[in-house]
Amino acid sequence: MFQAFKINNLNTFPKDLDRLLNKQRKTIHNITHSEDSTYDKILKPLQDLDEELGLFFTPLSHLNSVMNSDETQKAYEASLPLLSKFSSEMAQNVALFQKIEQIKSEDEKAKTVVAHDIRDFVLSGINLPEEKKKRMEEISLKLSELSNNFSQNLLDATNAYELIIKDAKDVEGIPQSDIDAAKEELEGKAVYKFTLQIPSYLAYMTYGPNREYRKELSKAYSTRAPQNAEVIDQILSLKQEKAKLLGFENYAKYALETRDASTQEEVTGFLNKLADAALPQAKSELAELKDFADKVDGIDDLVTYDIAYYSEKLKKEKFDFDDTMTKPYFLQNKVLEGLLGIVSDLFGVTFKPADVPTWHDCVKPFDIYEDSKLSGRIYFDLEARKEKRGGAWMNDWETHFVDSKGKTHLASAFVVCNFSPATETTPSLLRHDDVVTLFHEMGHAIHHLFGKCHERSVSGINGVAWDVVEFPSQFLENFAYESAILKRFGFHYETGDPIPQTLMNKIKETKNFQAALGILRQVEFSLFDFKLHQKLYQGEEVQALLDSIREKTSLLKPPSYNKFQHGFAHIFAGGYAAGYYSYKWAEVLSADAFFSCLDEKHGFDKVHAKGYKEIILANGGAKEMSELYQKWLGRKADVKSLIKLYEID
Repeated sequence: MFQAFKINNLNTFPKDLDRLLNKQRKTIHNITHSEDSTYDKILKPLQDLDEELGLFFTPLSHLNSVMNSDETQKAYEASLPLLSKFSSEMAQNVALFQKIEQIKSEDEKAKTVVAHDIRDFVLSGINLPEEKKKRMEEISLKLSELSNNFSQNLLDATNAYELIIKDAKDVEGIPQSDIDAAKEELEGKAVYKFTLQIPSYLAYMTYGPNREYRKELSKAYSTRAPQNAEVIDQILSLKQEKAKLLGFENYAKYALETRDASTQEEVTGFLNKLADAALPQAKSELAELKDFADKVDGIDDLVTYDIAYYSEKLKKEKFDFDDTMTKPYFLQNKVLEGLLGIVSDLFGVTFKPADVPTWHDCVKPFDIYEDSKLSGRIYFDLEARKEKRGGAWMNDWETHFVDSKGKTHLASAFVVCNFSPATETTPSLLRHDDVVTLFHEMGHAIHHLFGKCHERSVSGINGVAWDVVEFPSQFLENFAYESAILKRFGFHYETGDPIPQTLMNKIKETKNFQAALGILRQVEFSLFDFKLHQKLYQGEEVQALLDSIREKTSLLKPPSYNKFQHGFAHIFAGGYAAGYYSYKWAEVLSADAFFSCLDEKHGFDKVHAKGYKEIILANGGAKEMSELYQKWLGRKADVKSLIKLYEID
């Protein structure tokens, strides 16, 4: 029923891929030149090919992210040009385009597939003259190479740095589990090694008492991969050229063709409105932090690498609370078990451990049952390791759909995080932030896994507009702050005692600590990304644009060496170009939906949860999200819900 996860052909992978693509070329040729003109004879088999290719290639791209090695890199890099060439050929297949243009269907979901396909053909330059088409193909190939280079440069730079601390007093105050993870022996003496891997980096930036070391780490982090400056210039230049070839004034306008937001002004207006709403409160949050740093340590020149450290201290003083107090209650296994229980209760499904091949010992696979019938599979890979790229993400693999032969396929997905691994003395314990991250990625996963469309192109997360794809993930993460939810898995890893109500109250109280500063930071990233794609910026102009946005959004100026853009993988390697605003755009939906579904006693209104599953999740990309939302709650999402969520006055 499901494909087994295994790759035993790394050496021959590009050749095997080439063979598969050639086989698909023949099938596409036969479909294109047949007498058939119906949806079932054309778009059904084409979607089967999409699934076949995804099943074959996803394990390699996934492995390259989670078990990165010279072998995976080599196979992956050799495969990219083959895939790029194939997708360019598909996108430039005029005969196929003309055939699809003629298709009529009474089925609503099939109509959406046809409309999306026609739109995508046009956006790929199907109507361009031959020499411009050739140029589009060259651009696509080069862009996929460049985004891979950006990622690899960042990964290499992250792995190349380490800070060795010899004096134990310079790690005082850091949570014991992080100290254990950092502890090493060097020439017979105990030392502490901190790296730019996120768990390690954040541990020192948040708790590390030595200001000079924080400065050093922060500088190393914000100056990583300087060679990415050149990669960025090339990416921006090619994206602008691509947009112009297709008749758009800029790449931002081109990107909006497939988004929920309709105009550039709508996006920048929304972001500026959000910044204006947050600004007064953000100023008072920063003033409070400056006063505090001066009061406790005589720091009268608070700088960016002090923020996490003093914010944590202030939070502790203000709320008598820090991450170390909750960490013992969030044992990784228990949290995962609790999350699965919550999803089961809410959405009427069951998770059972699956005995299937995985890529690493720590991976936990589960089969999902609905009404006692197998309906999906999910893999959790939650711990940081050297061969794994940083961050957290959900990767879809198999898709729920009915193929051209009438066979129903089931969905599968991977949830990947970078939590602190177990050490010899401590099991893997999560910060509350980590719990939120896990809920977030699970929100993405169930969006894909609970898809019920019979058409692959709009099932699960397929066909969902980029700026609303974060809605289900943010929606679920909001519940990770509710006591009714936390008490289901919050038990002390040593004593088994339940998490005290006072601690759960503090988690809720501290949720919006410095919320306005956080909003400004997200608006800064979003405006920078969007404006960067509104005209061509090169070289120093990129930094100048960022600096100009920071005039409004950055109340504490970062040091001049800070090259944030060199590590902004979301937009240069992760598909968020001119789309980073999506996080906040989707958050309006998620905040509004959250308040509609919140039941403080049980955590969730089950009636609304049922509607959410059957209308929002089950329909995937078959309809516009705004239309599905209207159908679910009978109204539009209200932007005020977002301000309410953050408790901004």
